[in-house]
This record gives sequence, C-alpha cells and structure tokens, in this order.
Amino acid sequence: MAIPSLSDLYKEVLLTLENGEPHTNKQLGDAIAKRRNMSNEDLAVRMPDGRSTVFRYRIRWAKTHLKNAGLVEYLQHGIARITEKGQKELTEDFRHSSEIKSDSAEPSEGNKQEQTPGERMDAGFSEINAELKNELLSEIMALSPTFFEKLVVQLLMAMGYGGTLDGEGTVTPKSGDGGIDGIIREDKLGFSNIYIQAKRHALGKTISRPEVQTFVGAIANKTGKGLFITTAKFSSGAAQCAKENHLVLVDGDKLAELMIEYDVGVSTTQKYEIKTIDSDFFMEQE
Repeated sequence: MAIPSLSDLYKEVLLTLENGEPHTNKQLGDAIAKRRNMSNEDLAVRMPDGRSTVFRYRIRWAKTHLKNAGLVEYLQHGIARITEKGQKELTEDFRHSSEIKSDSAEPSEGNKQEQTPGERMDAGFSEINAELKNELLSEIMALSPTFFEKLVVQLLMAMGYGGTLDGEGTVTPKSGDGGIDGIIREDKLGFSNIYIQAKRHALGKTISRPEVQTFVGAIANKTGKGLFITTAKFSSGAAQCAKENHLVLVDGDKLAELMIEYDVGVSTTQKYEIKTIDSDFFMEQE
C-alpha cells in the first residue's frame, strides 16, 4: 500500500478514534498502518529534513486540521480524542468537510490538497532549485571555457579541497598532459592529488566511454584520484568505465546541484525557519 494522502488520513484518524478512547500519535500511526496494511518501506520514507517519516508527519497535520474543524480535541501532550461532532461526521459517512483545511493556505490545485503545508513548501523549494539549476548551466554556457575551469576551482575550494600549508589552493594547468586539465590537493596537508578533467560541453551532449577511457589512461601511472566534471551528461558506458576505474563523474545536473549547496555563483534572497513543538519543554517534572 502507498502512504495515505492527507485527505485519506482525515477519515483514518477519525475511524481510529471512533471508540472514544484517547490516542497518542504513535497509537494512531500504529493502528492506521495495520489497518492499511502498509509496508515497512512505506513506513520508513522520511521527510527531506530527515527528522520524521512522511506517514507520521501527515498524521500530525491531519490531526491538527481535524482539531481546527472541531472533530477531535487534544488532551495533555497532544493526545487526541474524537468529539461529538467527529462522531456525527463518521455516522454521516464522513463527507470531506470544507472546514478541514490549513489555517494558512487554501490550495486550489487538486494534488496540493493531498499535501501538508510542509510538503507543499518542499515541493516549491524543489521547483525553485530545479529552475535555478537550469539558469546556472545557461550562465556557464554563455561564458568561456576558461571561466568554467576557474569555476571548477572555486567549487572544489568551497567543498574543502585544495587547502595546503604553503597556501596553494588552485588547480595547476597541465596542458598537453593526456587530457589532465589540472591538479588540486585533496586535503589540507597535501598528502594526495586529485587529477581533474573539466569540460564545458553543450548541455545536450553525451560523453561516451572512449572519452572517459582516455582520461583514465592519462592518470593511470599517477598517484591520486580522478575527477571528470562537465556541463554535459555521461552515457551508461562512461559511467561503467568510471566505476571500474574508481573515477568520479560530475555531470551538469550534479554540478549545478553542488554549486547551490556550496553557494558558488548563487546568493540567498530569503530564509524561512520551520519550527515545531519541543515536547521535552512541555513535559512536567514530578
């Protein structure tokens, strides 16, 4: 079974509370999961922040919306119990009440009504980042290959590579050395080198196995690791070749993703803090 949607959980929560007994979040979740015959895989799917599973997160929001609609009430520590209004709603075969909705949003698109506010925010964040990745790659393609090589250096530095005791932290040009575009130190003490091939190819281009094999051959007798980074894509054969030779590949999508993660070529315009109840704070001490 798939993870129940937010609207499905309205009815599931009321059905679980139908006997009038108070239930904790865990009791609600366990009962609903058993009734829906949910798999361990579905129960283990986590929210992007990793703090909660999607299933438990949706249950908490369903319970909140039901409380706002007067169908359930909270006892101590968030324990829920059905109200007379909730019992009446069940006996009337649970019409999806117009009262059951977020206090802060009234989504008009169908699938948005199946999501919690946090999930809608995550979806919006993903959409913004997807568009930002496209914009980053377009900007890179509008500039010179030299700029791209410098960008690679900045990105690797931002990720913690290249710092050495003598202050060197740049990729050293290695023209004519079998496809090696540069070298950067792997760690601050300079114990190991990373050999780099940085290629600014058209976004629709696919790099095949022979091109990766050429780079593998260029670093075969060197002590260090290999990184092939490009704005393009890699074929399955190229990926297999890299795996066989312990070479790291970074395609255009991953490149843009790393630039966003390490704040290279991007700036923050707004920040939102999502806060939840600190249950320990509200725990009475005996």
